[in-house]
Amino acid sequence: MIKKKVIDFLYEEESYKIRGTCFNVYNNLGGGIKEKIIERALIKELTSKGLNICNQIRIDIFYNNEKIGEYIPDIVIDDKIICELKSKPFLNKEDEKQFWSYLKGSKYQLGFLVNFGPQKLVIKRFVYTQKSSA
Repeated sequence: MIKKKVIDFLYEEESYKIRGTCFNVYNNLGGGIKEKIIERALIKELTSKGLNICNQIRIDIFYNNEKIGEYIPDIVIDDKIICELKSKPFLNKEDEKQFWSYLKGSKYQLGFLVNFGPQKLVIKRFVYTQKSSA
């Protein structure tokens, strides 16, 4: 079977590394454990893959080109991808809506919402490319 490559796949290489790292951490630690432990393991793994990581940094949220607040994502990768970690039985629509709002209001175009649940790993990739040029 021939796989078609997605044209204009935003940050393809980094996305592949992030997903692989999440699966590796989940397979080693399991799910349902403290988010801080997952965060530390992911940081170690992502760094070992050559990615630059900042954790718990403040990013500005804008509305109509005016700063209206701040958001602190769990991890920022290569200063271009935000990653929010959860460790709960399941993600709900409110988790997704809140994350989507933060992505839209920030300077970032790509984000991952990752749940290390007790039953399974869920990785949701969000892309928002309609950023203002201001």
